[in-house]
Amino acid sequence: MIALGDPVATGLVESIAQPGGNVTGMSMMVPQLAVKRLELLKEAVPSISRVLVLSYLSDPIAPLQVAALDKAAPLLGVTLFVRDIRSSADIAAAFDAGVSEHVDGLIMTAESVLLVHSPQISDFATRLRLPSVYPYALQAKAGGLMAYDVNIPDLHKNAAIYVDKILKGAKPSDLPIQQPAKLRLVINLKAAKALGVNVPNTLIGRADEIIE
Repeated sequence: MIALGDPVATGLVESIAQPGGNVTGMSMMVPQLAVKRLELLKEAVPSISRVLVLSYLSDPIAPLQVAALDKAAPLLGVTLFVRDIRSSADIAAAFDAGVSEHVDGLIMTAESVLLVHSPQISDFATRLRLPSVYPYALQAKAGGLMAYDVNIPDLHKNAAIYVDKILKGAKPSDLPIQQPAKLRLVINLKAAKALGVNVPNTLIGRADEIIE
């Protein structure tokens, strides 16, 4: 596997250190990263207290992320409003519900199927002036406030190394699951200005990429 969300929680392997069986490779560890994104959103805009969460809940990794977010939200002083997105029609309904609940922030879980809806999601978030954090850098570059994502090419390179080892006789059960070594924080200051958000300098200083 090259970029699986959470191989342990989805039952594919026994543990990160000792996967067992015939499956090993790279993991994106998405539940932990979902929580980190919520923390970053709260750090960027401390006043945020009601966050709309867009997710594709039929994907096995989505409920894992939502559960992790639910656990972290009270510690951050945040109430979450989770909406399941199956089609473009669900997006408009999700934002309508968000308006009714007076949400003041937006987060999206990391199911790649949602990428196709990125322009529509970004458009709604901009029109409603919702500070947002996304799982893919391209979404921040397209107008979102922030993104915190995994360096996918890095995972591919490491997967190739594992393929080489297995072809030379290594057992997958002996090769620990690798977690992301490189993560990228992208901040769109142009979007921040449009939203009236003053991103703290401490956060800007940690960014890997700034869009101005």
